[in-house]
Amino acid sequence: MSTWANLGLQDSASPLMEQLIFFHDHALLILVMITVLVGYLMFMLFFNSYINRFLLHGQLIEMIWTILPAIILLFIALPSLRLLYLLDEINEPSMTLKSIGHQWYWSYEYSDFNNIEFDSYMIPTNELSTDGFRLLDVDNRVILPMNSQIRILVTAADVIHSWTIPALGVKVDGTPGRLNQTNFFINRPGLFYGQCSEICGANHSFMPIVIESVPVNYFIKW
Repeated sequence: MSTWANLGLQDSASPLMEQLIFFHDHALLILVMITVLVGYLMFMLFFNSYINRFLLHGQLIEMIWTILPAIILLFIALPSLRLLYLLDEINEPSMTLKSIGHQWYWSYEYSDFNNIEFDSYMIPTNELSTDGFRLLDVDNRVILPMNSQIRILVTAADVIHSWTIPALGVKVDGTPGRLNQTNFFINRPGLFYGQCSEICGANHSFMPIVIESVPVNYFIKW
């Protein structure tokens, strides 16, 4: 989870989030290169004293500054498209989790694992234990096995919600009357926190999500 003064992205807990972080760094490097080049050109423009009284047009430089940005955009667009298809791919999931958004809590169903159903409410501040996280901890965590391909189906019972876990690179809108799906693969144990990221009513940001990733044998015993 994010902590104080953490200005970067959270440490990834899934291969998809790793790829998202790589793409972020890739795009940021291109932006830095463009900023340095344009800044240098502007700096030199202010301080040079060269004058060409007969310059009317420069077709070569115009071709360069038209074609070069197009090539740079391709370097950003191609990895972005690859990543979009990777995020949308569903790879033979080991299990399916169904998440239903309500104001202001989540309901979960393990439809292919003993038909377990439960609601997950935020723990109020006055009931929070000393090691809990305010506005982030819930009374019933989602227990999921690590190193397993997991499909999640997301919908909502009242208004639009969004099931978002930054460490897993997952953000799925839950829309009433519609079933959205995505998949993720948790590659390490731990607690992963998220929140609803839609403006879905009063206290809309306080619909926390907590995933507890455990080894498969612990999950089966649970």
